Amino acid sequence: MQIHELDACALSDALHRRELSCRELMRATLARIDALNPKVNALVGLLPHEGLLAQADERDAMLAQGRSMGWMHGFPMAIKDLSAVQGVVTTKGSPLLRDERPGHDSLMVARMKAAGGIVIGRSNVPEFGLGSHTYNPVYGTTLNPWNTARSAGGSSGGAAVSLALRLQPVADGSDMMGSLRNPAGWNNVFGLRPSLGRVPYDPYVGDGYASLLGTEGPMGRTVRDVAQLLAIQAGRDDRQPLSIAQDGSAFAMPLQPRAQGLRIGWLGDLGGYLPFEPGILLLCEAALQRFETAGAVVEPLALGYPCDEVWQTWLTWRRFLVAGSVGPLGADPRRLAQMKPEAQWEIEQGQGLSGPQVYSASNNRTRFYRHMVGLFERFDLLVLPSAQAWPFPAEWTWPREIAGRKMDTYHRWMEVVIYATLAGLPAMSVPVGFGDSGLPMGMQLIGPPLGDLAVLNAAATYETAIGDWLARRPDLA
Repeated sequence: MQIHELDACALSDALHRRELSCRELMRATLARIDALNPKVNALVGLLPHEGLLAQADERDAMLAQGRSMGWMHGFPMAIKDLSAVQGVVTTKGSPLLRDERPGHDSLMVARMKAAGGIVIGRSNVPEFGLGSHTYNPVYGTTLNPWNTARSAGGSSGGAAVSLALRLQPVADGSDMMGSLRNPAGWNNVFGLRPSLGRVPYDPYVGDGYASLLGTEGPMGRTVRDVAQLLAIQAGRDDRQPLSIAQDGSAFAMPLQPRAQGLRIGWLGDLGGYLPFEPGILLLCEAALQRFETAGAVVEPLALGYPCDEVWQTWLTWRRFLVAGSVGPLGADPRRLAQMKPEAQWEIEQGQGLSGPQVYSASNNRTRFYRHMVGLFERFDLLVLPSAQAWPFPAEWTWPREIAGRKMDTYHRWMEVVIYATLAGLPAMSVPVGFGDSGLPMGMQLIGPPLGDLAVLNAAATYETAIGDWLARRPDLA
């Protein structure tokens, strides 16, 4: 088997048994990136080969002395261009940050480095991570490897494409409005949005209390790979007050797939509230039948909560947080004019919010969370599709309508992902196969509060039943 076909767990084993050297892995990875990346623009800001090979040699010397840094020892890794990497340009897809070089690693990056990973560059993102389509004026557009005329999703679009094309063993991502889940679904890979606080954000920037809508997390080609990366990323950090007081060791243990008696609530289109392009719901329902065949019980489920209230609550929170985090960069009108229109709109909307409006949205969010907790008294998992549309033409900025229904904001077409986000629940996008056009899709397995391991076990159960389409490769590969 070729090196790039090894999953990350098999790759780690081969490196530690010294059946494969870190230099051989790095050289093969860089050659594959040189050959395929220009066709999709998934990885950007790539670092010079010489220095990367020298780092690989250092990792080999350590193994020769019987020393390992951890599971990722020698792994090439392209960090999403939203997370700080010491001394490496971190643009966030914005021309305003084209020359930004952080003086520190984010906590997640530091943990991945400590486990042996070697930073080779960046995975591409939308400007400031806004919108589920990966394009920006610094690096350009990331294309879907299954059809390079189509979007790869976002904001972890570069990460998802790099996995689909085997350009890196595992990938980090982040997720506020489906930024892990949508691109994973559109690229036939796995992506886990962990419970809020499971993977603490960079303790050196931002707010540690109110900002917890987004989270960083793992992506991979297998469920086991995702779990192993989460084991590295997860763990308490006292500098982040709401981080979970549990290390990641539980995720490094063998998963325990279980289907018999698993209770799954299928939320579908939320009683007709959400529009979907043809074929998506049918594909998800066919995938759920595989759960049933394995012994799970799947039932259609009404959300039982006003969906429009969830959306309005979401809008307030998102505007509040985006205006707070991105707004200062646009304080100068000349700089604001350089931002994408959607970022300008978010800042404008957020600046018009009052304190009582934000407080009311916080109350509504709490009420919705408690409602979702009540659903888990009857079900072990809740399921929704990962996206409401198939990958759209890459030249679009966002789809203006879905199934004949007009979208009134640039992110309304991704409304399906906000339910797990707003409640802070773990949610994993798993592949459900391919539509008539040959493009992939995913569905979200949503678990109860702090139920990350339960979600991973359920995903592992499901994974064993879908080898037929997991084995498919993009033509580019």
